[in-house]
Amino acid sequence: MDASSIAAFVVSTNDVFRTMLSLGVTAGKPYACCVVPRFENEVSGIIGMSGDVQGMVVLSFPTTTACNVIRAFTGMDMDPSSPDFADAIGELVNMISGAAKAKFEGKNVSISCPSVVIGRGHKVQQPSDALCITIPFECPAGAFSVEVAMKNARVVAHPTATSATTNTSNSTSTSAQAA
Repeated sequence: MDASSIAAFVVSTNDVFRTMLSLGVTAGKPYACCVVPRFENEVSGIIGMSGDVQGMVVLSFPTTTACNVIRAFTGMDMDPSSPDFADAIGELVNMISGAAKAKFEGKNVSISCPSVVIGRGHKVQQPSDALCITIPFECPAGAFSVEVAMKNARVVAHPTATSATTNTSNSTSTSAQAA
């Protein structure tokens, strides 16, 4: 993961919070995920990345911060046990991840549907073969973090045109025999 990848998540988080929540954010110094987090993550929105870049993005909050963020996002208080609360957290991680992936020029990257974990003491285990960076943020709603674990996908050799023709003709004869 290079500095431009980290910058994509910092800019995207800032843009989403500013436009969708009317909250400015201040990014702290990114650090390796193996360092102990500054707060206990009680609410985490998780989204996977696939394609030329593989990994995951985790948007994590203490419960109080998550409640404040959701209030700013939706204009109302929501109980963390509400399905709408989880949906709102999922939508935030989706918007941040989607905006960041748009900044990965020349790369074909897809993001998954988000998942949300709510509960005291949970830990989201990032892939062990991917570099994981935590970006801490502060905003008027409280402290939170964006954890990014990414690696470039391995290049898979494509079969030659001769192999593809042979395979197609074998498939056709097999289909003809089966009919």
